[in-house]
Amino acid sequence: MTNKTSESSTTAPSSGPELVTTRPRAPLWATLVATFFGAGRIRPGPGTWGSLATVLVWFVVSRAVPGRWIIPVNVALAALAVAVGIPSATRVARSSGLKDPQFVVIDETAGQLITLIGAPLAWKSFLVGFILFRAFDIVKPFPVRQLERLPEGTGIVVDDVAAGLYGLAVMQLLLHFGLLGH
Repeated sequence: MTNKTSESSTTAPSSGPELVTTRPRAPLWATLVATFFGAGRIRPGPGTWGSLATVLVWFVVSRAVPGRWIIPVNVALAALAVAVGIPSATRVARSSGLKDPQFVVIDETAGQLITLIGAPLAWKSFLVGFILFRAFDIVKPFPVRQLERLPEGTGIVVDDVAAGLYGLAVMQLLLHFGLLGH
């Protein structure tokens, strides 16, 4: 199936002829992935909803994974979110005409999963991981903000990967020093 750009010509009453261009719609797969199956459409704060949906999905998935596979599966899901997230975010951003649409939250999914790598499967870890990632995603310490300048889906996703790495580092420090309990 191909996307087609349709162009139509209309005449404005006093300004003469104008060319109106409609952008091609993003493929359904790209929209589903980019919005993390619709979580990005929830208002207010679609990024927060995307992160929360990710934590809840990871909680459910982690319960079905044997203990020794938890970290490899978490890493694989984060890598998958990045690998599929960049092209889906690119297509959805292009179709919306926005550089970084708020409803694209696959970047939050990737960053949130990265923050939770190696974290215990407990409510405290999930809560702290959620807060850490959202804080770093909002504050955008160096070089997170600069990564937003990368083109299209790469810039949309990679800055959240960096925020997720900050969250991962702080989470692991908290765990190392026993500040989250056992």
